[in-house]
Amino acid sequence: MAKTIFVKFVSDPSIDLMKSIVGLACAAQAVEDGHDVRVFFAASGVRCLDPAFLDELESEMGPSSTMIHGFMDKLLSGADLHCSFGSVKAVLGHEEGDGALYVPDDKIAWSGPPGVIALATSSDVQLVY
Repeated sequence: MAKTIFVKFVSDPSIDLMKSIVGLACAAQAVEDGHDVRVFFAASGVRCLDPAFLDELESEMGPSSTMIHGFMDKLLSGADLHCSFGSVKAVLGHEEGDGALYVPDDKIAWSGPPGVIALATSSDVQLVY
């Protein structure tokens, strides 16, 4: 039976690379398993949307790894993605809609605390990384 799974990335992934990798892997697995997956990137967790940072995560897995990009592509194809516009501006220095993130602008919903609360209260399972 499919569940609604809310995955929130808020920790600074540059401090604990493996935590981010595990979070992306779990979110991608939930999509693979057929769950309704909703992912919110906020605070320093928005680094997971930075193409250069994803390359850094990828290198953690080995010189020829494509696993991290595979996780992100799985999320792009099957998850409902959300992001804090304030966090992207504060952490990455980008504006909403400027095309600087790994996720195309038309594949992400920009929000803030109201979006987090709505996603959390409507989910069956919550994972926080």
